[in-house]
Amino acid sequence: MKNALTIVAAVAAAMFAQGAFAQASAPSRAEIKAETKAAEKAGKLTPAGEGPGATAGAPDKKSETTRAERKAKTVEARKEGALAATGPSAEGAKAEKPIKSTKTRAERKAETKAAVKEGKTIPAGEGADAPKK
Repeated sequence: MKNALTIVAAVAAAMFAQGAFAQASAPSRAEIKAETKAAEKAGKLTPAGEGPGATAGAPDKKSETTRAERKAKTVEARKEGALAATGPSAEGAKAEKPIKSTKTRAERKAETKAAVKEGKTIPAGEGADAPKK
């Protein structure tokens, strides 16, 4: 038992000593600040926003079409139905124009009122999609 405690103590001491040696070999905060000041005076620092990744998303050249031309082209494509569908419902589905109703709003309201009177409608909260209790 005494030997096990000695081994555990030796391992713990070795681990703590390793951390101390790692910190001793790293430069101090003062040294890093001094290096940065020297690089700044020598003009070797890159100004903010001008680093290698600063212009990664920026286009290389200006567009050859005006904004008005692009908007007109989009409006024309929309009229022809050539625009690609977007959003979650667009996964592999082509955007279709909705079917126009053959009934007026008043006719739909009258039908619904009659269905409610006859008891053919499903009460609120009791449909197939209703939350389960």
